[in-house]
Amino acid sequence: MEPDFKEGEQVLVSTLNFNNLKGPRKIRDSFVGTFTLIELIGENAVEVGLTEEFSRKHPVFPVSLVKNTSRQERTSSLP
Repeated sequence: MEPDFKEGEQVLVSTLNFNNLKGPRKIRDSFVGTFTLIELIGENAVEVGLTEEFSRKHPVFPVSLVKNTSRQERTSSLP
């Protein structure tokens, strides 16, 4: 299955493996960013351009931990 990402898009990265963020895990944001997607690495990973705040973090993440910000999320309205 091809990932739904393209180079140059803006993405959010999950905070699941970010142990150095402040505050209790329960009240932290689930995603941080926005970051520019630099490169697709195979079908399962992406490289993102991290900001100075996250410069010590490795810039390659599995696609399961990355969320696209440029596409609108579907919302269902109840009648």
